[in-house]
Amino acid sequence: MVRAGKDAVRHPLFARFYARLSVSAEPVIGPLRDELLDGLSGRVIEIGAGNGLNLAHYPRTVAEVVAIEPEYSLRQLALEAALRADVPVDVVPGVAEALPVKSEAFDAAVVSLVLCSVRDVRRALGEVRRVLRPGGELRFLEHGGGGGRVMRTTQRALDRTVWPLLFGGCHVSRDPLGAIGAAAFEIESVKELCVPPRGPRLPSSYHVLGRARRSGPAGDVEA
Repeated sequence: MVRAGKDAVRHPLFARFYARLSVSAEPVIGPLRDELLDGLSGRVIEIGAGNGLNLAHYPRTVAEVVAIEPEYSLRQLALEAALRADVPVDVVPGVAEALPVKSEAFDAAVVSLVLCSVRDVRRALGEVRRVLRPGGELRFLEHGGGGGRVMRTTQRALDRTVWPLLFGGCHVSRDPLGAIGAAAFEIESVKELCVPPRGPRLPSSYHVLGRARRSGPAGDVEA
């Protein structure tokens, strides 16, 4: 099932830029998407699906993907990608901090280049815990702070000034791995990498790719 709905976010200029950039980066990011989604099964929720480039990489063992995307223009592209996917996809408007789905309804959750731009990372991860069944898995591919002292200082300065304004609310100095651990997920594996792997390091180059698991009841983390 594929559907659209009300807009929660409108960044039309950034959406067009991101759509072009993400497609041009697929030779590098595509294999990471395969690694991110490998082995998933059952019902999966993807938070911040963007223009839907992950959808072509879900294995056929997945019964359904509910793809949440708040930005109108990107969601329209995700709807088109959903029609081409090998698994059933339901594209839904909504924000990470208030997911429009029932508690403990999913076997796995995916966050891919989204924690950098949510307004409240802690609340968003609390929502991920809420919608995952006990023992459910979180897959993540995120960028954040990295490099030496000069780079980290630069990242913090950019986050306080122009970067979020230019890039749809994105932040480059956040600590996605620390946030996932603080949200009471048990991190099972993680790989640190730079994107692109060669060439000069950019403020957005420092990525982590990994898996974590929800343990304990959904309400055991303070909001």
